[in-house]
Amino acid sequence: MSQTAKVDLPQSVIFDMDGTLLDTEVPARLAFSKAIVAAGFNYDASIYDLCLGTTHDATKKVLDAAYGPNFDIDQLHAHWTNHFVELTKDNPIKIKPGILQVLQALHAAGVPMAVATSNKRAVCEDALAAAGIAGYFLHYVCSGETANSKPAADPFLAAVALLNAQPENSWAIEDSDVGTLAAVRAGLRVFQIPDQLPPSAETRALGHEIISSAEELLPLI
Repeated sequence: MSQTAKVDLPQSVIFDMDGTLLDTEVPARLAFSKAIVAAGFNYDASIYDLCLGTTHDATKKVLDAAYGPNFDIDQLHAHWTNHFVELTKDNPIKIKPGILQVLQALHAAGVPMAVATSNKRAVCEDALAAAGIAGYFLHYVCSGETANSKPAADPFLAAVALLNAQPENSWAIEDSDVGTLAAVRAGLRVFQIPDQLPPSAETRALGHEIISSAEELLPLI
């Protein structure tokens, strides 16, 4: 784990959503494991791991390659959504540890915030509103709203620009390797808080900061 060093407050902070702001990855994985079986295929955790942090289109490519020509992603998504809704009906999605305190501290310090996510806008807005934290963010950059998606830099660059900030003076908070690579490419100071998987060797070599909880950011604000 790298040591964080305190610097001046950032001009802006850009957050990923799934696995970073919200603890969605555990129920999403469980829902997928049920959905893929309902669709007639075996669950393979290593295949699902390749989908973490990616867009719908990127996920489709992974699954098409893994499950072959008879795979129907629309059928899978119908099962996946149903199982996710069922799993979270009595167990609402929680905010990740330390995140609320970080949002409150940044807001109190006058630092503008945005979300850069691989989800569709409606999904992002609904999820953050349900969690009670939507009001902290001035902008969302969502799936399909930039020319290229993560791991390209575009979503982070777009979010920073919407906040009238400079990438080199901004922070990114991510959990996945895909999102981390995007943020590093965009030139932000990147804090990765791994969720489902530890960073790969290639990701560690990017030289960003890896922390165990959002609470570790509080001394920097």
